[in-house]
Amino acid sequence: MLVRLLYASRSAAPLTASLVDSLLERSRVNNPRQGITGILCFSEELFIQVLEGGRDEVCELFNAIVRDDRHRNVRILLYEEIRERRFGSWTMGKVNIARVNASLLLKYSEKAVLNPFAGSGRASLKLLDELIATGSVLS
Repeated sequence: MLVRLLYASRSAAPLTASLVDSLLERSRVNNPRQGITGILCFSEELFIQVLEGGRDEVCELFNAIVRDDRHRNVRILLYEEIRERRFGSWTMGKVNIARVNASLLLKYSEKAVLNPFAGSGRASLKLLDELIATGSVLS
């Protein structure tokens, strides 16, 4: 059974390029073994991530994220059973929201900042779809 989990969290410490690169590198090594694909968006102190894969594998990875001291305020925005992956092309794609056109952020939120805690999970997922369509996702 395939599932998709979308969550948001805040970074416990200021995000640095090396921290983000380290997270992505570990994801790109470990996720294929678990059959997990997804995308990670980040902005200053915020993470929003989609994980797709088998139910057990996605839940176990999410539980590890919740226990990780680098995250705080971890919130599930959307969890659903799926027939096919939306983010199957990435072991873990990344988007730096600071480089995204503000008008795209305004399309899905009240202000031109990424704040998934203030909106719906569906709106956050639509934003991620548009980021893919506009080529904002780096692999």
